[in-house]
Amino acid sequence: MVTLSGIFRDLLPLQIKLLAEAAFLAASADEPLERNYVRKHALRYQVEHGCDLETAALRVYGNAESTYGSNVNHLIENGRWNDENELAETYTRRKSFAYGREGRPVPHAKLLASVLADVQLTYQNLDSVELGVTTVDTYFDTLGGINSAVRRAKGGRETPVYIADATAGSGVVRTLSEQVALETRTRTLNPKWYEGMLEHGYEGVRQIEVHVTNTMGWSATTGEVQPWVYQQITQTFILDPTMRARLAKLNPTASAKVANRLLEASKRKYWQPDDKMLAALHCAAEELEDRLEGVYEGVAA
Repeated sequence: MVTLSGIFRDLLPLQIKLLAEAAFLAASADEPLERNYVRKHALRYQVEHGCDLETAALRVYGNAESTYGSNVNHLIENGRWNDENELAETYTRRKSFAYGREGRPVPHAKLLASVLADVQLTYQNLDSVELGVTTVDTYFDTLGGINSAVRRAKGGRETPVYIADATAGSGVVRTLSEQVALETRTRTLNPKWYEGMLEHGYEGVRQIEVHVTNTMGWSATTGEVQPWVYQQITQTFILDPTMRARLAKLNPTASAKVANRLLEASKRKYWQPDDKMLAALHCAAEELEDRLEGVYEGVAA
C-alpha cells in the first residue's frame, strides 16, 4: 500500500491516479495468487465484504481533501495521550481515505485495517542531507503513525521499520533503530552540531528540544529507540551543570521541555534510568522549572 502526504496529494494528482490504476491492474491480472499478493488479498476482501474488485483493490491512502498530517505529532508534542493504541487510532482515522482511479478520496477505514493487517514492513525514503528522521516531526507522524496502526491491526505484533537513505548517491537501507542511533551520534550528541546550534541562541536550544521530542515520537510509534539514546542525552544536556545553565540562559522554556520530555520517556518505559540518575533528572528538571519562573539562586523570590 502507499500512503500520501497532503503536499503530494495537492501537487501530484496524476501520479495518484497512476498508482491507483497500477493497484487495480495488479488485482485484475490473470495470475496465480501465490505470485500476486495484491490480487490475492483483494479477492479475499471482495469475498468477505461483498464489494466490487475496484473497491477491494484500493491501495493508495491519505487524508481527506484539504487536510494534512495524521495529528500523531501533535499528540506527542502535547503529551496528551494514554497509550500507543490511541496514536494508532488517530492515524487510522485521519489517513483512512482511499484514492482510486478517479483521484477522489473516499473513507474506507475497514479496508485500510484489512490492508494494514497484511503489511510485513514499513519504510521511508530520505532524499536530503538537511533533514533526518529526528529533525522534523513529519517522519514519525507518517511512518511512525502507520507503523503504530499496523501493529494494532496485527494484534500487537511488531513490524520492521526501514529507512532508505539516498542522500549519498548509492542508496543505503538501515533499520529505523540504526538510523536513529546514527543521527543521535552525528547530530544530537555531536559537539560540533550542538555547539553550532547554541551559537544561534534561543532557536538553537529549541532545535535541540525538537530532536529530543522527535526521538520520543519514534519510541511511541515504533519502540525502535535504544535506551542509551535517552541516557546519553540526559548526561550531555541535563546532568552537566554547566551545559544545563547555558541552555536555561539561552532558552528557559525549551531547556525545561528537554528535561520533562526525558522524564516522560522514562515514565512511559522507553528507558529506565537507575534510581540515582532518575533522582538527579528530577532535581535538574525542577531547577529548570524554577529558572523558567525566574526563581533561582541569586535572584530574589
